[in-house]
Amino acid sequence: MIDIYTDQYFMKEAFKEAQKAFEKDEVPIGAVIVCNNKIIARAYNMTEELNDTTAHAEMLAITAAENYLGSKYLNECSLYVTLEPCVMCAGASYWSRLAKVVYGASDDRYGYKKAGDKLFHPKTEIISGIMANETGELLKTFFKRKR
Repeated sequence: MIDIYTDQYFMKEAFKEAQKAFEKDEVPIGAVIVCNNKIIARAYNMTEELNDTTAHAEMLAITAAENYLGSKYLNECSLYVTLEPCVMCAGASYWSRLAKVVYGASDDRYGYKKAGDKLFHPKTEIISGIMANETGELLKTFFKRKR
């Protein structure tokens, strides 16, 4: 039996969310949260639409997943996001105790790694580089269009 529920599969789903953001002229970052191989939350950046600097894809997905589960803890869930989380989003994942965070492209400018690697919960598994080329290209295209 082939396991379709891979990191690549779920990152493709997050990428679909990033494409929605792109179409709405938002910074194209998408996220999904998975629990028991089921997507329980989907989100994309909505900072412009909501006029809210905290409306990052990860923040919106975490809130939706917590509401879905009726719990503030996501310790059996995985977050898939198309760009390396910022400090705020890494902190939110810490407090929600995500089991795993998987991201695509690195963010040398605003990513959590600039502040160090202690921002995630010690039990959170971090995986980077899944679909990094595709997610990075979407961001580059967006910002080229803006200039």
